[in-house]
Amino acid sequence: MLWEHWAGYLVAQKYQYSDTFEYYAIRNSVGLFDTSPLFKYRVKGPDATKFLSGVLARDIRICPPGHAQYTIWCNDKGWILEDGVALHITEDEYWFTAAEPNLGYFSHLIGYDKVTITDISEEYGILSLQGPHALDVLGQLSEAVRKLKYFDLIRTKIAEKSVIVSRTGYTGDLGYEVWVGEEDAVKIWDAIMEAGDGYNITPFGQKVLHMARIDAGLALIDIEYRTARHAWTDDQRSSPIELGFGWMFRKLKNDNRAFIGRQAIEKEIVEKSSRWKLVGLEVDWQSNEKMYNDLGMIAPKDHTPIEEAMSVYNDDRVWIGHTTSFMFSTILKKHIAMAKVEPAMAALGTEVLVELIINNRPRTVRAKVVKMPFFNPARKTEHI
Repeated sequence: MLWEHWAGYLVAQKYQYSDTFEYYAIRNSVGLFDTSPLFKYRVKGPDATKFLSGVLARDIRICPPGHAQYTIWCNDKGWILEDGVALHITEDEYWFTAAEPNLGYFSHLIGYDKVTITDISEEYGILSLQGPHALDVLGQLSEAVRKLKYFDLIRTKIAEKSVIVSRTGYTGDLGYEVWVGEEDAVKIWDAIMEAGDGYNITPFGQKVLHMARIDAGLALIDIEYRTARHAWTDDQRSSPIELGFGWMFRKLKNDNRAFIGRQAIEKEIVEKSSRWKLVGLEVDWQSNEKMYNDLGMIAPKDHTPIEEAMSVYNDDRVWIGHTTSFMFSTILKKHIAMAKVEPAMAALGTEVLVELIINNRPRTVRAKVVKMPFFNPARKTEHI
């Protein structure tokens, strides 16, 4: 009876007594996750691409039909509102996901564009199949999915039901997401589970999803960033550059779009005015073990994510930022963290101190800045 609320739905925190059992299913075999509570929207019309290219910060024009794109949208001051995945279904039709309601926001921006936006959240479910054997399972149900490259999508049939399958996911592993009509979702779930029986397919819940996304270095709303729509001050807001999304704007000089937030983003890039940068941290295991041993304790190796702020200092004990997510990665066998630190301390290899609360007292352990994602198997993106 481990349930939690997600966008008006009840979702399972975990299905097994051991959440690590579910975790290793998606790292060694295959796991199935129900991501249906995401908000889903259809943008359709002759001006669909024109409209989205002015609203989304990443250039949607470089995403042709039959492909998906991870993207973000910002307010006019360049603060990030949200992130999601856009699916380019046909020439004049896109579907995309969001963690929070956005129908009113996007509809208000339409103006004179010939486009309609429809909330299809309750019309479709999304089943996420993740892990090294995801294709072995899904390929039994549809040969068409075997040709999908990373972030490709295709219309096909599973169990005689029409679906859209994209090679995407939120675990940092090989993965596919199946968009299915709500009336067919249970049948498709059962078909996938049956096809995966020989691969020890395992449903996994929210806890494991959070473990996997930290391994993968993936930002999460309300954890790594707070939507600018609900923030009270700029200290609570984040820019795309600060969150590590600068790669989306590498060709900005050759991009003539007047998208929302462009001037602020350009100014931040030119003036290098970012307040901090999202980085990966790897805790020095010797420093961690010694700190606990000196207190007569054994250093814990808890895989449960700590998704809250833990202060980060430089060697002079000056505060330089804070963690957003922290855990012991069971697959990497080390403590890792995602953290916001001052840009001057963001270079790879930079040593910092992370504050832990032990026996009700703050103590620091040594860590260093490392490249994200922490876990990045070749199978995630390679053509298989």
